[in-house]
Amino acid sequence: MKKFILALDQGTTSSRAIIFDHNGLSVASAQKEFRQIFPQPGWVEHDPGEIWSTQTGVALEAITKAGIESTNISAIGITNQRETAVVWNRKTGQPVHNAIVWQDRRTAAFCDQLKKRGKAKRILEKTGLIIDAYFSATKVNWILDNVKGTRQLANKGELAFGTIDSWLIWNLTKGKLHITDVSNASRTMLFNIHTLKWDNELLKIFDIPASLLPEVKSSSEVYGKTVGLFSSSVPIAGIAGDQQAALFGQMCVDPGMVKNTYGTGCFMMMNTGTKPIASKSRLLTTVAWKIGNKTTYALEGSIFIGGAVVQWLRDSLGIIKKSADVEKLAAKVKDSEGVYFVPAFAGLGAPYWNQHALGTITGLTRGSTSAHIARAALDSIAYQTLEVLLAMKKDSGIDIKELRVDGGATVNNNLMQFQSDLLQTKVVRPKITETTALGAAYLAGLAAGYWTDIKVIRKQWQVDKIFSPAIAEKETRALIKGWHRAVGAAEAWAEESKK
Repeated sequence: MKKFILALDQGTTSSRAIIFDHNGLSVASAQKEFRQIFPQPGWVEHDPGEIWSTQTGVALEAITKAGIESTNISAIGITNQRETAVVWNRKTGQPVHNAIVWQDRRTAAFCDQLKKRGKAKRILEKTGLIIDAYFSATKVNWILDNVKGTRQLANKGELAFGTIDSWLIWNLTKGKLHITDVSNASRTMLFNIHTLKWDNELLKIFDIPASLLPEVKSSSEVYGKTVGLFSSSVPIAGIAGDQQAALFGQMCVDPGMVKNTYGTGCFMMMNTGTKPIASKSRLLTTVAWKIGNKTTYALEGSIFIGGAVVQWLRDSLGIIKKSADVEKLAAKVKDSEGVYFVPAFAGLGAPYWNQHALGTITGLTRGSTSAHIARAALDSIAYQTLEVLLAMKKDSGIDIKELRVDGGATVNNNLMQFQSDLLQTKVVRPKITETTALGAAYLAGLAAGYWTDIKVIRKQWQVDKIFSPAIAEKETRALIKGWHRAVGAAEAWAEESKK
């Protein structure tokens, strides 16, 4: 009987499922968008029930499309939007509140208080993270303090917290497993990345009872089996946060290898090997994965608004009908003609970490058109990526020879070319750009014995296109200077508004 791996890829705007074969090729896939809930400006929520129903729906659809049964699936790998927090009742399995999404800024003031209380250094030392509303800990604290009765239930041990991987596995196993893996745990701000354990001092800082927390596992092991969803029970054998899964799917398995995922946000990661590197450039130090007894670490730069800027052009500005139209609109002009777009809709991520910054467009003239704005929006993705790459070079002391890219926006050749020009480095797009799901499949397949080792998998990685710099470094300097002025304007506006 021919066997396959099922990857569940639970993202920020959609749930997808992909079935992979032995060659790491997609046999069938299904995807479904779900609601983005914005209760107030700066607040972003998801309905955990809708996440569960869309994820199971696409899993069953992908199996049907592939013309196989659940008995044909060797294992399930799970990858997920990270930092998004769900708290649910252990007895009923019902969430006590909507999931608070990683983009949500409601806890920014609490983060400012923590900094004022002098907690930043200790938190950074233990977690590798910079205090920001982005991470899960302040979201859980908010739920316990703002949803009636939850603090009491939590103190009685009746509630469970998890990132989306935990929520899916709890439901897949009908409450038998409350687990997460090291990569997701390292994004909560409650996990010590040196001891690889939940940290009591951090729990105290955020006022979160330990009874809420899932058990932390490695990223590649057989955790248990599904209960009831499929016609037969299927082993769950791989878990990784989406960016760590993409790093693995890109086969960046040697220290110094770098990938950038162009999704709703953009996330650049560098494999730094078996030792965590403390960043001097305000990047995050994070766990990449743990396979067997070996833990691999990474440096990461998080750009909050990447592809989401295109969604904004579509949904809020209405200058394009569908996301794919942006390339055609932007191509109407040679360049942005001095228009710069700083898409700080959720604050600025690495290396600025300014949670009060707001979106800004500068350099507009009477001659500026929707094409210039579209071009500046796309350019902003490349400029933000450049800043993170330079910070990574500085922190690691490694000269980066190539950037491996994946995610939705990489189909845009103009953007990838501009990225290569700005970086003055090769940009390499693989044949399979769905590397997030592929990474989860690989982790699960290794645990289940579907693939024997990483060497076998490594041979499957293939190049689709290499973009090389087409303009001189001197020309890029003027462009980058303009971008820094635009970021300066966004930060100055945020500073003034705080007064």
